[in-house]
Amino acid sequence: MMSINANTKIAAIIRQHPDALEAIVSISPKLEKLRNPILRKLMAGRASIAMASKIGGCSVNIFFEKLNTLGFEIDACTMPAAEEKKELPDFITSLKKEQVVELDVRPVIASGKDPLNIITEKVKSIKIGQVLKIINSFKPVPLMLLLEKQGFGVYADVINDNLVETYFYKQTITNNNSLEENINATKGWEETIQKFHDKLQTIDVRLLEMPLPMLAILEALENLPEDKALFVYHKRIPVYLLPELAERKFDYRIKQIKDGEVQMLIFKA
Repeated sequence: MMSINANTKIAAIIRQHPDALEAIVSISPKLEKLRNPILRKLMAGRASIAMASKIGGCSVNIFFEKLNTLGFEIDACTMPAAEEKKELPDFITSLKKEQVVELDVRPVIASGKDPLNIITEKVKSIKIGQVLKIINSFKPVPLMLLLEKQGFGVYADVINDNLVETYFYKQTITNNNSLEENINATKGWEETIQKFHDKLQTIDVRLLEMPLPMLAILEALENLPEDKALFVYHKRIPVYLLPELAERKFDYRIKQIKDGEVQMLIFKA
């Protein structure tokens, strides 16, 4: 049976034994999110036992005890890797209060609204040397990827399971319009839908909470055949998804049906 230590990834453990997922989830209610296949795919491949113990608010030894009963060999002498003690970026260690512009999006999300427009406008107002601090209940991975590509310094501080503070440091002149670029990809919709009319796979992400829509779409694209297109039912134009599509060499078309209803076609470029 597999030997595990504090640095062993959760994904490797789950692959090794069919009962490992239930054993891990039973350790803490905070680990219940691993039942969701999309979140599991995102988290389990990156999270080690040491990281999962922090998320679950428990000790590494509890993981060892649970997994040992399934036959896993325990290497308790191996210390957690250095990645568990990630160094703070320079802009965080020297950050001054007057540099910080704070935005708490939790009330907006709780009301059922999309904070995208608020965040976009706030990003536009940030000056060089300032830091936008977004307070949220989850790590805004799509936004972090997008603004990092624009030249922002990025750092996320996971305070607890329901509180994440993410910092965006504007260190150079950036193109704020890139948050909105490519959203008018409506040309050629009819031609494209005709091209793939009998080669469509469909996914509906309208009822998913953020950030699940983007994760669900990316997961579906991983298994999309070269000659097919993914037809997406969405509530909004997924601005943060678009740079990821380009990076993965996907093309797309967007059709705005009405307010709160968007259709997308995504296919290999």
